[in-house]
Amino acid sequence: MKTNVSLLWILTAFFVVATAGYVAWSWIYFGAVEVIGTAVIGFLIFLTSFIAFYLQSGMKKGELLPEDRLDAEIEEGAGEVGFFAPWSWWPVYLSATSAIVFLSLAVGWWLFFIGVGLSIIGIVGWVYEHSRGRFAH
Repeated sequence: MKTNVSLLWILTAFFVVATAGYVAWSWIYFGAVEVIGTAVIGFLIFLTSFIAFYLQSGMKKGELLPEDRLDAEIEEGAGEVGFFAPWSWWPVYLSATSAIVFLSLAVGWWLFFIGVGLSIIGIVGWVYEHSRGRFAH
């Protein structure tokens, strides 16, 4: 965890320098500050600093994770990752509908609404795939 926090603070410092360099470059090249690129690179500063601050404040004093100890064994970091449906077709369906949504950028906006409607069906199906409630299948 300490390594992650350190890397994120280093990335924050890098993005500060990159933003300043981008502002200087756009001022010299265009004669004005390019707003969109500056904003995007500037938001990376907030992204990395927020994550670094969150991880740093979440670490308990004196408690080291297995990743931080040199004498740690592999099984100390083991645990439940999550539950994944092994034979689910919903991710394939959702990928196809996402492709339809992105295809709408080239074809037309009418295809976007069809793709979003089909995507909603895929999301609901995937979320409730293992439902044991009233409408379980």
